[in-house]
Amino acid sequence: MKRFKRSVWDRAYFFTLSSSKARVKYLKKHKVFAEMGENIFYQSREIPVEPYLIKLHNNIAIASSVHIVPHDIIHMVLNWSKDGGDNYHIHMGCIEIMDNVFLGSECMILPNVKIGPNAIVAAGAVVTKDVPEGTIVGGNPARVIGSFDDLMEKRKGDINVSDIKWERADDLWTEFEQTRLS
Repeated sequence: MKRFKRSVWDRAYFFTLSSSKARVKYLKKHKVFAEMGENIFYQSREIPVEPYLIKLHNNIAIASSVHIVPHDIIHMVLNWSKDGGDNYHIHMGCIEIMDNVFLGSECMILPNVKIGPNAIVAAGAVVTKDVPEGTIVGGNPARVIGSFDDLMEKRKGDINVSDIKWERADDLWTEFEQTRLS
């Protein structure tokens, strides 16, 4: 397997790409991940370390500032400790994100985790173990807080993005304020 090698310039260039579409095109062209399916929205401006340990399947939306981390560096501290020597080594593991998954802003996915399919990781969640199919997880550490199907049903009546105009802002603020009065 050819591994993507990142330089400081690659990181800087990737960070400057202005849209998810441009970032996905770059990631696919350079075969950054072990696998990258179709219909990926990649808002994060970060290329994970060891991306060859990460598989992204189809229909995945990755929000801004998501951290996918297939390793830790605890071995450094253990080796520096009084009895450590060079007995400890980096801990690495694979991460697989299945079909129809949303990763919310600032969430963190740690090594040896499989997510989905039909799963949602809430903003700020820290995922330390597998996320079951059809669930919504949140918190630190992440735990199940809802179901994918329930959210689909709840969101059916939401406003179409193309309908959101400045004229609609007043309606949205009115709805927001009315829900807080009760």
